[in-house]
Amino acid sequence: MGPFISTPRERALDSLVHSDPVDHPQHYGGADNPYEAIKVIEAWELGFLLGNTVKYISRAGKKAPDKEIEDLEKAAWYLQRRIDVLKRQGL
Repeated sequence: MGPFISTPRERALDSLVHSDPVDHPQHYGGADNPYEAIKVIEAWELGFLLGNTVKYISRAGKKAPDKEIEDLEKAAWYLQRRIDVLKRQGL
């Protein structure tokens, strides 16, 4: 596999070969990506609710292409929950 992976099957195979499904899953950016979801979440100190929002946005359509809408709905759910928390706190 070269740098020009074009078909979904080739991308899936490349992902299996070049990712660690526990430490640095490809659908979150991978170990070599400075913008891997967990690195961004930790660097920006986003906490649980906003962290999950970023996580689901960053993986939308990558982990399971047929679940992109579900990932975006989950992101929206976590974001709305954070908004509700802030409103309850009067912020």
